[in-house]
Amino acid sequence: MNHRSTAAARLPRGFGWLTAALGAAAAVLSATGSWVPSLWGDEAASLLSAQRPLPSLFVMLGHVDAVHGAYYLLLHGWIRLAGTTPFALRLPSAIAVGLAVAAVTLIAARLRSPRLAVAAGIICCIVPRVTYMGEEARSYAVSAAVAAWLTYLLVEIVRRRYPPAWLWVAYGAFLAAGVYLFLFLGLLVVAHGIVLAASRVGRATLIRWTVACAAALLAASPLVFWAIDERRQIAYLASRTEVSFGTLSVSLWFGSVEFAVIAWLLIIVALAVPLVAHIRRRDRASRPPPHLPSVELVAATWLLVPSIILVTSQFFVADFTARYLSYCAPAAALLIACGVDRLASRRGWAITAAVAAVVGLAVPAYLAQRGPYSKNDSDWSAISATLGARAQAGDAVAFDESVRPSRRPRLALRTYPAGFAGLEDVMLETPYYRNTSWPDRVHSLATTASLGRLAAVDRLWLVEYATPTHIDSYGIDTLAGLGFARTAEYRTHRSVIILFTRQPTSGR
Repeated sequence: MNHRSTAAARLPRGFGWLTAALGAAAAVLSATGSWVPSLWGDEAASLLSAQRPLPSLFVMLGHVDAVHGAYYLLLHGWIRLAGTTPFALRLPSAIAVGLAVAAVTLIAARLRSPRLAVAAGIICCIVPRVTYMGEEARSYAVSAAVAAWLTYLLVEIVRRRYPPAWLWVAYGAFLAAGVYLFLFLGLLVVAHGIVLAASRVGRATLIRWTVACAAALLAASPLVFWAIDERRQIAYLASRTEVSFGTLSVSLWFGSVEFAVIAWLLIIVALAVPLVAHIRRRDRASRPPPHLPSVELVAATWLLVPSIILVTSQFFVADFTARYLSYCAPAAALLIACGVDRLASRRGWAITAAVAAVVGLAVPAYLAQRGPYSKNDSDWSAISATLGARAQAGDAVAFDESVRPSRRPRLALRTYPAGFAGLEDVMLETPYYRNTSWPDRVHSLATTASLGRLAAVDRLWLVEYATPTHIDSYGIDTLAGLGFARTAEYRTHRSVIILFTRQPTSGR
């Protein structure tokens, strides 16, 4: 009998439907409430890039955001079918989470048991990093789905003595697609190489795997060169390091300290038990026979190898950002489920209770993610609603341009345009779809005035960025010098909206 055709690899009848049900539940869970949080800077980049005509998009990608180009192209087609509401923009990510959960379920079933598979699928549905990326219009959820299915393909390759050609083609295609969707997904190759070495597959399998990887990386090489050429785009990250104990232990995947403590304890249990067993086996036999990789090995390499490489390496990235490791979150779910399985001694009722407890710990993070300002404190939907209720047709609008691009209130106009209907955008120089970068290019208020754009304006709304302790004053002196006076003011979560009215003493 082929040593890779073990009982653990057999799936019971109907398990495919159960896997699909878990994936669908994960997609629904991530999509629920996804319309509530205001869109934020990174999502604005996704929307404005995807809305461009294709020639304009390709021109932009030649200057910035080449590493996100594949995702922008996918979103470009999607929004033409589904529209640009926050729910529509984020729905592909929720669907991708469902696909990732389905792959995690199959991996656990192939390598251990259907019982562990169900636990892993449920836990993967609620890991805070998973539910966060499932309601965000960025490529992270899609790349996590590709990583999960790529790992499933690896498992299928390892458990067969003679993997068919279609598996190698699928593996190479998924790897190439994954790198185009998210460049650092290529680091998963290192983790997979460790799994193959530990499984002691035959030389032919290793050669074919190497060829598949080389072909995939060769196909993705244009993106690598593009990314290196555009690396200055993220150079600002060097001054905002996220490498800290809190980031690495909590923020990467677990959202809250309470969930992180339990998750890491279960991961430690999951890894310690097979490690001790492996050491004991080595005492009895110097060379064990070839074997299927353990689910713990597959998940641990997936979780830790890319993380260690990215955290310690500064060659390709200006600095480390926690979201870069989102595609490893499904591996964390696998290990948490393994820890539950070990502690519960594989008793069904105990596993059910433990999984329920883990789910309960994730609920606060899930609810917090679906608050109106949960995306980087963005309040653009509130800005739009405030102006839509109070502005008059023919009014002008101007925005604070002193903050970094991802926080500029101007993006409220592009992400929630309904509230700005009938308002004159007096500062606009070049709209985003004619630029080589993703946002609009604008004049300062002083330049706007010198161009005569305020000559016929009697009412102007100025949107300032604000924090609980500070309100920006961009353009206020300029407007005062032009004879405008503050006549109303409205506060939102991170903005102050000020109405300026031209005074009769201005000589008009």
